[in-house]
Amino acid sequence: MAAVVHGNDIILIDSGLAFPEEDMPGIDIVLPDISFLLENRDRVRAIFLTHGHEDHIGALPYVLRQMSVPVYGARLTIGMVELKLQEHQISLHPSSRALEPGEVVRAGSFSVELFRVNHSIPDACGLIIKNPVGTVVHTGDFKFDHTPVDGRVADFHRLAEVGREGVLLLLADSTNAERPGYTPSEKTVGKTFDRVMEGAEGRVIVASFASQVHRVRQVVEAAVRHHRRVAVVGRSMENVVQKAIELGYLDFPPGTWMDIEEVKKLPAEQIVIVTTGSQGEPMSALTRMSTADHRKVTIVPGDTVIISATAIPGNEKYVARTIDNLYRLGAHVVYGSASNIHVSGHACQEELKLMLNLVRPQYFVPVHGEYRHLVHHSRLAQDVGIEPSHILIGENGSVFEFTKESGAIVGSVPSGKVLVDGVGVGDVGNIVLRDRKQLSNDGILIVVVGMDAQSGLLVSGPDIVSRGFVYVRESEALLDEARQRVKSALSQLEGNNLSEWSAIKSAVRETLGRFLWDKTKRRPMILPIIMEV
Repeated sequence: MAAVVHGNDIILIDSGLAFPEEDMPGIDIVLPDISFLLENRDRVRAIFLTHGHEDHIGALPYVLRQMSVPVYGARLTIGMVELKLQEHQISLHPSSRALEPGEVVRAGSFSVELFRVNHSIPDACGLIIKNPVGTVVHTGDFKFDHTPVDGRVADFHRLAEVGREGVLLLLADSTNAERPGYTPSEKTVGKTFDRVMEGAEGRVIVASFASQVHRVRQVVEAAVRHHRRVAVVGRSMENVVQKAIELGYLDFPPGTWMDIEEVKKLPAEQIVIVTTGSQGEPMSALTRMSTADHRKVTIVPGDTVIISATAIPGNEKYVARTIDNLYRLGAHVVYGSASNIHVSGHACQEELKLMLNLVRPQYFVPVHGEYRHLVHHSRLAQDVGIEPSHILIGENGSVFEFTKESGAIVGSVPSGKVLVDGVGVGDVGNIVLRDRKQLSNDGILIVVVGMDAQSGLLVSGPDIVSRGFVYVRESEALLDEARQRVKSALSQLEGNNLSEWSAIKSAVRETLGRFLWDKTKRRPMILPIIMEV
């Protein structure tokens, strides 16, 4: 999410979410901190979306709950936003609408135009943003595909034209800035689908991202050529495919599609199943198939499974586990970069240079990627002749200020991560995460003691309950000794601080923590509970 500010007007570019990292146990999704926008909500004129991936539209339901503003994007992008908002029972602002590339929208002092780029989803666009200070070009996620599946190449002509007119600032996708050369065309994947289906004797099951409509299109085209029918499995895949059919992005002869229930009635060599689960997500359709836990699809020897994606960093072990399980069930699995079943949706170095040369910006800010990607992209910009002093690398929350003659990072606004757990938004913070990590690493010991309300003397316990630390029956001696240590610590407090509950709890934690570390080299969470009798 980026905010462009001029005078009293703010427009937003995208509104994405992130997925939890390994050190975020129990977290479902991660949202951007929009406190700066909420403080300035009266100035926000519109949200412009570059494309329909989750990391660009996923936070919209949470943002639109807190501010009502028009949302603009290309047709499929708005279609996917509508799907998402229906789940959250939210309506789009009445002024929201789908735009065609080349169409211009006024939003306060801004004039915004979409231009077509290529990416791993149809209708990906960049933005040309004009205002009194100058023109800003934002590429969105992009690559230059000269043979795209839908025949719609990136708008080189418009980029060159706006470059001749003069561009103050370019913000460009840096995801593949470390990779030399060019990103292969999406069409190369279609040839692999053809080759695999030609050699497959049984069913072909293809796992991909739900939003990869061009990938799904190529699977179905190959299925039609090889006289197979296609079923879709997985809620997100079903929703996206249905929306893409409605909008005309997947247009095939009658009889091409079938319900998953019809699969049992056809010979295996006439079946293709398109499903979710290319990242090995625990609850995804392919993962459940690999563990024989799916209600409608059972993997059998002779099935060919194509995993048409590369593992997102952090997901490698889940993908590997799914592949192992599929092999155990007798499937033939096609996966990995050597199989040519996936290409990136992001520009490599030569395409990034071409974008820079087409736009010829006065200032350049690399965006989208890890910090090292931004640095690599800045070096490419220097290679094509942009002054190092005119290249600015920021962090989340950085404020860039541009005039017609200058550009600099001038400060920051509140930014960071808002964690979503179930229906709770932002109620899990660093302290809760720290406790969850400790519980997951070493477990918990609950120490219950009964105290006389009048005298403050110990009347029962201490009783110790262990969860995730040791199994009670196998560690009775350890827990018996732990009880004795707690009793001893409490007896030393009698007559002094036994009426001070905080002192009792501190003594229990310190005594027990030291003892358990000496005995086990583990630090479980210790939770003293005092019952007044």
